[in-house]
Amino acid sequence: MPRSLLLTFTALVAVLLAGITTPIHAAVKSKVAIFAGGCFWCVESDFDKVAGVLSTTSGYIGGSAKTASYKTISGGGTGHYEAVKIVYNPDKVSYDRLLHVFWRSVDPTDAGGQFCDRGASYKTGVFVANDAERNIALASKKKAAAVLGTNIVTPIVKAGAFYKAEGYHQNYYTRNPVRYKVYRYGCGRDARIKEIWGSQAHAGIKH
Repeated sequence: MPRSLLLTFTALVAVLLAGITTPIHAAVKSKVAIFAGGCFWCVESDFDKVAGVLSTTSGYIGGSAKTASYKTISGGGTGHYEAVKIVYNPDKVSYDRLLHVFWRSVDPTDAGGQFCDRGASYKTGVFVANDAERNIALASKKKAAAVLGTNIVTPIVKAGAFYKAEGYHQNYYTRNPVRYKVYRYGCGRDARIKEIWGSQAHAGIKH
């Protein structure tokens, strides 16, 4: 092999080997938001459509690990909400923007549940990790109430432990699309959201 080609080949190998140990892109930044908005299947579906959201996980928050199951919370009295943990890239979407979407994808005036799902586990809630998130959430809630011209009953509370829901609940809307659409339509979720929010209803509710 001519010396010039040998040098070129050696340089190329060095570059390739360097690429093995040196990441081409820095790790994607991520933060977490936790919202309760009634049926967690629907909340997952709505937020998966938001640019900047990296993943969504259905689960339970507000009670203890011993009662963190669909069977136990459905009976009431456990303190749990059905909720969704949203992992997002703060460089792509802000916490305030996620809150804006959240208010407009639920009925925040309903203290007894959401749509056809009644009971404490189906109530809305915003679960904050720190004072900064609390302040953003309180300001966002105030703005949303002003838009609606009525009181918002959704509590903003300190986030406790989040327990992942059973596997069959995760991404339910993609794994059981027909059943999901029948449930969502029959529950009247989209119709009520549009009734409340009108043209401001979150675009992700259109299924």
